[in-house]
Amino acid sequence: MKRVVSSALAGVLLVGLTAACSGVGGDSASNQVQVWLTTADKSKLLSQEESVKLTSGEDAQAGGIVLDETTKYQQMDGFGASMTDSSAYLIASKMSEQQRETLMDQLFDHEQGIGISYMRIPIGASDFARTLYSYDEMPAGQTDPQLANFSIDHDKEFLIPTLKQALAINPDLKLMGSPWSAPGWMKTSESMIGGGLKPEAYKPYANYFTKFIKAFEAEGVPFDAVTPQNEPHYVPDNYPGMRMEPFEQAEWIKGNLGPAFEKEGIKSKIVIWDHNWDEYYYPMTVLGDAEANRYIDGSAFHGYAGEVDNQSKVHDAYPDKNMYFTEVSGGAWATEFGGNLKWDMHNLIIGATRNWAKVVLKWNLALDEHYGPTIGGCQNCMGFVTIDQHSGDVTFNSDYYSIGHASKFVRSGAYRIESGPSDEEGIEQVAFQNPDGSIALIAMNSAGEERELHVRHGSKSFSYKLPAGAAATFVLPAAKT
Repeated sequence: MKRVVSSALAGVLLVGLTAACSGVGGDSASNQVQVWLTTADKSKLLSQEESVKLTSGEDAQAGGIVLDETTKYQQMDGFGASMTDSSAYLIASKMSEQQRETLMDQLFDHEQGIGISYMRIPIGASDFARTLYSYDEMPAGQTDPQLANFSIDHDKEFLIPTLKQALAINPDLKLMGSPWSAPGWMKTSESMIGGGLKPEAYKPYANYFTKFIKAFEAEGVPFDAVTPQNEPHYVPDNYPGMRMEPFEQAEWIKGNLGPAFEKEGIKSKIVIWDHNWDEYYYPMTVLGDAEANRYIDGSAFHGYAGEVDNQSKVHDAYPDKNMYFTEVSGGAWATEFGGNLKWDMHNLIIGATRNWAKVVLKWNLALDEHYGPTIGGCQNCMGFVTIDQHSGDVTFNSDYYSIGHASKFVRSGAYRIESGPSDEEGIEQVAFQNPDGSIALIAMNSAGEERELHVRHGSKSFSYKLPAGAAATFVLPAAKT
């Protein structure tokens, strides 16, 4: 039996979600388009609205957005955020059991929440951690090339139990691991802060990855993918980071990481770059190394610099490789809800997926009322939710709703499909066909006034008046066979 969910999300949790998302129902349901709406003024927050009718034959609206599932693009893995050490700590230790169960349902359950289906996990400490830690730190001047002191005990307290709870709620949830730094003794700085990877540490560091993946898997937490290094072209001075040039990344992958995964039978994908849109030459350089290329699944991008369409430049050069969008953060520098909704829709939900991303993630899943805990770095970042450390009360931020417009309705294994052109000025949109045949169309009205969408699917069509600055998800039932 599902747990009762707090009134904070009463607009999100409505009767009939399962039928709407699966496309099942009677004859009347087969002609109904389910609608979920979020408005710029927050009067509607992922609110299920009255369904609209699909008309057919002579009544069908001509033109507008044409949905065509016969033209398919990338297959989707999911949408979500990062479960940092800070996020897991807050969820696991600063909430009552009832508060925690309710929040986890609101985050990971498709019926009672937004059904997050992909998460990124720091391998060791990031800036959003309670302490500076790796899985094999050594006293100054000592090394451990055999990794005899390797241990994930730090993460057994909060991170692993929280991940296991998420996986129990959504078994389709996939995870990606990303390190902010190798253990200090492996680096030129002799510290997790600053420096690069020593050549003599290439092999031990590859083995460090295999140990990490196997140790988490033994705890019931498997990893779909890893990246060699978070933000390899940014080396902060007050939290973990590590410089890694493209030739170094290629050399390490082809000479150490890829062979180590092969030897140990590890199936986790290797995804390169994991940094901003502006330096798209980096993944293209790494992929240009034929020996490294064969071990690489794709490239990951962040959204702090550059333009999203640079993803397509990498895809066009290497169309057999996958594309991931893995990080951008909301924060106190941008608190206008409507503006945040518009940015996320334009750049991530619509922009990143139309530029081939099969995964779209934002940064922290949860932070506290002081934008932490943090050991450095960003001091005013915000997560999907804010958890009050004293009461355990939860505030839902704009990320929750923008990502929710996709994660709740686009299931793992869905394909992005052809959807266009659009006649309506100011309307941006993207569409996906789920494994069960239902179609999710996500649209954003970036205009300053109400716009009417006209959508056609085969011989049927519907129209909908979308308020200025609003986002909507439309779920069309699977066609009858």
